[in-house]
Amino acid sequence: MAAINSSRLIVAAIMAILVYGMNAAMLGTLLPSLSQRFNLNVEQNGNIAFAQALGLIIASISVGPLIDNKGKKTGLLLGLALVIVALFALPNSSSYDQVMMFMLLQGLGGGVLVTAANALVGDINEERRSSTLNLLNLFFGLGGMLTPFIASSLFGGDAVKLCYLIAFLTVATLAVHSITPMPGPTGARGFKMSEVGVVLGNPTLYLLALLLFLYVACEVGVWNWLAKYLIAQGVPEATALHILSFGFAFGLLVGRIIASRVLMNVAAVNVTLIVSVAMAITTYMALEATDTTVAAIAVFCAGLAMAPVFPTTLGMTGDAFPKATATAMGIVITAGWIGLAVSSKIIGSIAAGDDKKLKTALLVLPAFSALMVVVNLILRPMLTRKKA
Repeated sequence: MAAINSSRLIVAAIMAILVYGMNAAMLGTLLPSLSQRFNLNVEQNGNIAFAQALGLIIASISVGPLIDNKGKKTGLLLGLALVIVALFALPNSSSYDQVMMFMLLQGLGGGVLVTAANALVGDINEERRSSTLNLLNLFFGLGGMLTPFIASSLFGGDAVKLCYLIAFLTVATLAVHSITPMPGPTGARGFKMSEVGVVLGNPTLYLLALLLFLYVACEVGVWNWLAKYLIAQGVPEATALHILSFGFAFGLLVGRIIASRVLMNVAAVNVTLIVSVAMAITTYMALEATDTTVAAIAVFCAGLAMAPVFPTTLGMTGDAFPKATATAMGIVITAGWIGLAVSSKIIGSIAAGDDKKLKTALLVLPAFSALMVVVNLILRPMLTRKKA
């Protein structure tokens, strides 16, 4: 068996997370083109988004045992292959139903890919799992920013060219992963399917899952509703979109750089507690701001605060479940995808189609952030005992 090289593992993980970030941002970029091509209404757009979310949920909840018993490489190759098939098929869709099917397939591939890629980080640096996850997840944000930029600046919104470009990048990633030696499955170190019951019976798992559910609901709430809220407050559309992209997205990128350093010296559970408090404060400030500059600063700070939560929660999950790592991560990630699926439903139901009620509806963000503080306080003694 070829020797395991940490540098090659890092390159493989970066490529996987980058192409996943590019794929994750595709739906919002493709929907205008798909809507025009197939004359889709808002409800049908929502169904397409739900199909992708359903694929993510199904894959994340089911792929963990496969990765733990067959290895991360198997999961990575499977996820990349599914995404490639979906990307080459999407431009050739001839109906709304086919678009739904291929977006479901893309979600399945994405769910497998993100679970396997984040589980791989433990093989790179198990001692600094949370720090490494934050650093690598920078490339998820970079991928998310590249997709709309390429679509608008290079391809003029041509969805076909975008799909093919990302498909070829994913093929290149598959090729790199296929020749990169990776550690064997955790099954080789004693994990058995019978031990899944032990994982499922551990309340730590469900608290970590709840933490990620609340976080993803907050992040998606910002992505999907903040610009609409700002526009309803009289902010010009271009300014509102700049606040979202250059404020929130840039805050996420900077925050993960900072967190990757801080987590070398500060316990992950302490970092998540601090940033949960900061999330509650900054999201509330963004909603209360009457000045555009103050709103932009608050949104940037909200991005800084939110940045470490997703990768650090997965890091804590890996530390708490050193054997069935992918199984536990898959369950926790699934809770995050459920948060993705229900966040806009919750906010939309409270607003009831009235933009004037968006401020009230978006109070869900600081409220969920405050609940994250409560979950963290319950969780911390469990993680401390596990570490000891």
